[in-house]
Amino acid sequence: MLLKLFACLLTLACLSTAHATSCPPTPATQARLEFSQLQQTVAQWDDHYHRLGVSLVTDEIYDQSRQRLHHLRTCLAITTDDNPLATARGPIPHPVPHTGVAKLHDDQAVTRWLRGKHNVWIQPKVDGVAVSLIFRQGQLAQLLSRGDGVQGHDWSRHIAALTGITRQLPGPDDLVLQGELYWRLDQHVQATAGGLNARGSIAGLMARKQFGTEHGAQVGLFVWDWPNGPASQAERLTQLAALGFADSQRYSIAISSYADAAHWRQHWYRSALPFATDGVILRQDSRPPAERWQANAPYWIAAWKYPFRQALAEVRDVRFSIGRTGRITPLLLVQPLLLDDRRISQVSLGSLARWQALDIRPGDQVAISLAGLTIPRFDSVVQRNAERLPVNQPAPEQHHPLSCWQDSQACRPQFVARLNWLSGKQGLGMSRLGSASWAAMVESGVVSNLDDWLALDRSQLLRVPGIGATRADQLLHMFEQARQQPFERWLRALGVPAPKSLALGPDWQTLAARNTEQWLAEPGVGRGRAAQLQAFFSHDELQILADQLRLHAIKGF
Repeated sequence: MLLKLFACLLTLACLSTAHATSCPPTPATQARLEFSQLQQTVAQWDDHYHRLGVSLVTDEIYDQSRQRLHHLRTCLAITTDDNPLATARGPIPHPVPHTGVAKLHDDQAVTRWLRGKHNVWIQPKVDGVAVSLIFRQGQLAQLLSRGDGVQGHDWSRHIAALTGITRQLPGPDDLVLQGELYWRLDQHVQATAGGLNARGSIAGLMARKQFGTEHGAQVGLFVWDWPNGPASQAERLTQLAALGFADSQRYSIAISSYADAAHWRQHWYRSALPFATDGVILRQDSRPPAERWQANAPYWIAAWKYPFRQALAEVRDVRFSIGRTGRITPLLLVQPLLLDDRRISQVSLGSLARWQALDIRPGDQVAISLAGLTIPRFDSVVQRNAERLPVNQPAPEQHHPLSCWQDSQACRPQFVARLNWLSGKQGLGMSRLGSASWAAMVESGVVSNLDDWLALDRSQLLRVPGIGATRADQLLHMFEQARQQPFERWLRALGVPAPKSLALGPDWQTLAARNTEQWLAEPGVGRGRAAQLQAFFSHDELQILADQLRLHAIKGF
């Protein structure tokens, strides 16, 4: 168990750091072009989100794109940086600037951040929009968006509609709080439900000119700081609860180790909460006086985000799988990554038409998630490579249900798929004989027609790479058993387009002599299926194959 855990952690470390430590193996001019394009894309995302309250991408894709932008900037030795909040600056100064928050991307970074620190607290990182709340004489008088951290926009017009938050303190206090407005959710489990675009919902709502109390009741508030409050976090939380902000105390835990932090991160990730979260916040008990706060990431607070549910992946190559019936499935080969502890190196696009419409090429950045927690799923194109590299795609007109009964360069994938179907459980039932073994026999030249394997001897099999004496004997035994299978099973192995309920027999000649009307007379056979059966039994290559199977003394041919 320990070895397995160590291997998993080692793999995770390799996969998560490979992208960050190795610079792109491309010319500097191309890397600079990619950097410029990505910088423009991220700037557009920033502008839409912070100025208009519109999320164009998920938070996870945004964060990973930001990481890639930083990585490219480092590789290219670009010293200028950009400000995500450049277009978010509002006209109203905050009484106390909103600090940023450093992001800790892995366990090692968390351990380093905690080293030497005492009296650390952990809280859920509520997924909403940051605000300053200004109370005068106990009444919420002003509500400011975060803006660029120094100046924000006045959202005070919404105070009357925000019936779901505390707007009146128990006493006539004047104070400034900082917190997160969030969209209320019922028994929300982040690990299974994801973010549900909760941040986008609240950002879009607050960007409106006005909204009613029906929407306002759905808005909650998590106060995460009281800049001029008591000196200790414990006392701040106690007094916040007395003021009507009980969630701040309920969801704040004092920790003393990395193990504590990891425990609570997992606990909140998998527990029902009233809001969406995207990680946890680590907060040191003591901090400088509020008059020294600045709008950048300080040393006393950091964010440890949850594992990505959606990953940004670089396409390394586009390949095409061709099935037995000629269906062409594009496969995106991506730079290996870990997604929810699963190693992902390729993802299917489903159909050739979809790939052609998306026009995905090597070097493109795409978003990938897991369908049903197991199957890699393509979500979207995030960023296109400036250089549109050529892709060698198969010709669709050359692949159909009656093509590729012999090996050739263009036909090999479909031909191997036919052999694999023939030996599978739906065919002749040759267990432990899969596409890899068939491919080896085809590539070595001992099988180039669908019936060649029936004539193979031991010496020929031994010439195939990867087949030794024991394996050769096993194959010969399976081949001999396959010879004895009944005629109908052979037809199923060849891929006859007949429903399972249809009895086929007594022999090839009888079936090949049938016309469309005779097929239509069979139960469960409609006009489309009748046409397929007619085409199957009259196809020239299948007629030749049937003659060859007759020479091999296969029953029914």
